[in-house]
Amino acid sequence: MRAFYPLVLASQVAVVLVLILAGYWTGHYLGGFAWDGSAKEFNLHPLLMILGLVFFYGDAILMFRIFRKENKTVVKVIHMLMQSIAIICGIIALKAVFRFHNKAGIPNMYTLHSWVGLPVFVLFCLQYIGGFVSFFFPKLNETRRAAVLPYHKFFGVTLLGLVCVTALTGINNKLFFAMPGGEGKDKYSSLPSQAYVGNFLGLAIVIYAVFVGFLVTFDEYKREQEAPNPEKLPLTTAEMKQFQTMDPADPSAGEEAK
Repeated sequence: MRAFYPLVLASQVAVVLVLILAGYWTGHYLGGFAWDGSAKEFNLHPLLMILGLVFFYGDAILMFRIFRKENKTVVKVIHMLMQSIAIICGIIALKAVFRFHNKAGIPNMYTLHSWVGLPVFVLFCLQYIGGFVSFFFPKLNETRRAAVLPYHKFFGVTLLGLVCVTALTGINNKLFFAMPGGEGKDKYSSLPSQAYVGNFLGLAIVIYAVFVGFLVTFDEYKREQEAPNPEKLPLTTAEMKQFQTMDPADPSAGEEAK
């Protein structure tokens, strides 16, 4: 458990910085928020995607590490609720960007960001459904859950990495669009204050993803195994022999074995 809690704290400091920078960038530099098809509606897209797919999803992955000794069912519920919030944020964010594009006459799905982003969100939803069915309800049997779990973990961490890559491309796109230069407008390459905020936002996302990835893949930080239910354990060799030597015709044999 070396450095576990300092690393968890560092990850949370990083993600709080992500949220502060995302809120300040979209609220201050990009002009705030609305639900009217304007550019202010577009601003909901980066904010909600970062809130849902970076913060809620990333911290949902960490739940099984942070709450290492708590009841696993409770942790599963927290994990599922956080991912549910992430999906809701993602759906609203997608609705906002498509509404803005359609009203402004801007083509949809032409940037690399959108080509990567939409498939990643679809994969995230499929991962959510697969995890829900396999581990929550109706729930696979223990053997199948054990077989599925490594794949669920792998794709979970991989998707977080893809989410962060998508976020970086989206931030970069918007920074170029927001600071084209000319006609008294800021130019991205001249590094005005908005460029610093956007760039540091991207760096904070990368740092957070690295912390989460390390915490969930480093074997020393694995969740402690819960003690098995004694009633479900197989009989020991001695117990088996005890039952094998019993006389089925003797009604008192069962009582003696007890």
